[in-house]
Amino acid sequence: PRLVDVVEELGLKTIRPGSIDVARVRQIAVAGSAVENAISWLRPGTLLVSSGDRSDIILAASLAHLKGVPLAGILFTCEREPAESVAALTSSSQFNGLTLLATDKDTYETSVLLAGLNRGVTKDDPLRMQQIIEAVVERIDMARIKSFIAEPGETHLTPPAFRHRLIQMARSANKRIVLPEADEPRTLRAAAICHEKRIAHCILPGDPARIREMAEMHGVVLPDDITIIDAQAVRDRYVAPMVEMRKSKGLTPEDAAEQLEDTVVLGTMMLALGEVDGLVSGAVHTTANTVRPALQLIKTAPGQAIVSSVFFMLMPDQVLVYGDCAINPDPNAEELADIAIQSAQSAKAFGLEPRVAMISYSTGSSGEGADVDKVRKATKLARERAPDLMIDGPMQYDAASVESVGRQKAPDSAVAGRANVFIFPDLNTGNTTYKAVQRSANVVSVGPMLQGLCKPVNDLSRGALVDDIVYTIALTAIQAV
Repeated sequence: PRLVDVVEELGLKTIRPGSIDVARVRQIAVAGSAVENAISWLRPGTLLVSSGDRSDIILAASLAHLKGVPLAGILFTCEREPAESVAALTSSSQFNGLTLLATDKDTYETSVLLAGLNRGVTKDDPLRMQQIIEAVVERIDMARIKSFIAEPGETHLTPPAFRHRLIQMARSANKRIVLPEADEPRTLRAAAICHEKRIAHCILPGDPARIREMAEMHGVVLPDDITIIDAQAVRDRYVAPMVEMRKSKGLTPEDAAEQLEDTVVLGTMMLALGEVDGLVSGAVHTTANTVRPALQLIKTAPGQAIVSSVFFMLMPDQVLVYGDCAINPDPNAEELADIAIQSAQSAKAFGLEPRVAMISYSTGSSGEGADVDKVRKATKLARERAPDLMIDGPMQYDAASVESVGRQKAPDSAVAGRANVFIFPDLNTGNTTYKAVQRSANVVSVGPMLQGLCKPVNDLSRGALVDDIVYTIALTAIQAV
């Protein structure tokens, strides 16, 4: 449950709000014995119940918070708040995120009340509702349901169905995905989930001791058979192959060894040599740091002139594809046509029947100017290169997405009002639009997924949640088929 729901149901007093608005209680620990026995319970999501005179417990929890363990909070019983000296020691801004609560009930009575908490989902908790929907979807036998009903002629792939399909396809792919940011807490948790759900076999390069320390600190249980590679021990054997790959650029062994200190470069070399099937990075690295080694060592796929990206936008009732929103600042008409074809192929690979709209500020022949002419030319080129592709443009976003507007502005178009793949004329438009839709409509976006490389490399947003990383790993595994 959310911590705010626990506070409301038990009528708790808030001493310090901390992260109360976002915290969730994953476990409850009653500190009834020595502090060394309580340390093992200082894990992410723990609500620690203690009397306010247990200064040792308070200081231990505060230290865990400083080390980055996101506790749900501390609940003081018996109307006893921390001593002034302890409160002063833990009052700096470093502790602002640690929630402190209080109750006038004793520890036993508080424990009984916590054990009897209402486990239902409140109507204003959409995240937990979505998790329940996804859990149900994952366990539904769709083949059996389809045997009893007739499928409609045109279907919208809903977000839960899309996620379900992603997981099932990734399981069938059974691929090895390297995660260069192996000591990053969200990445570690995603790796454990992927291993547990058989989404992919994750490879973790880095300092094994550091990786296991971070996992333990953040309450992540790494499976015994997950692969952790000592990056320092294996780095030297990638120097010669990397020098050979980059000999035209004059790369020296010394330069290669220095670059291989970066686990993203190391992971990219593992991918280039076929030791893994895909790479996911970006939780702490920039897009450039993730993509540059891939462009240098992996190269573009045969027949591909450009590397681009798409986001899968999980709208309330359907999945849309947006491209390119992450890589190419200002593609010309030829490049924009390639992006449209790549994006349509990606949509089809993940179960969408692509209907591509080339987005502009003008629909059809109503506008003139260099920008709209570029989109018009790109549409013509894409039709010539992919005659079977359902594509139209230039088209305004509302004409592409709203049926009534599409009928009015482009009555003869097979795409207008029905588009599910949106190709933006430049990065400024694409990136702004995807973020505006994501934040304003509160929808999940999966990606960016890179297109056009010989082998799959995918970038994460540095604000990525654990679920974002899990689904990006799944996307990467499917791309590797």
